[in-house]
Amino acid sequence: MSTIPPRRPRAEELHNAHWRRSSYSGGANDCVEIADLGAYAAVRDSKAPDLSAVILSRSALGDLLAHYADGETRLG
Repeated sequence: MSTIPPRRPRAEELHNAHWRRSSYSGGANDCVEIADLGAYAAVRDSKAPDLSAVILSRSALGDLLAHYADGETRLG
């Protein structure tokens, strides 16, 4: 039995998303923001919220965060 994966969010749906800013930003506009989209998450630059966001699966976002939490600064 196969399951159909959830549909990837469209860019226009991100306008109404609940965006959270990193607590490390100190209130400045120099960090990233993240929105929980269910099976996906979106990441955007807080200085340019009208530009395209990066949409990742939850597992890809977890892998990315784990990579940087381990102190690695380069992918690959």
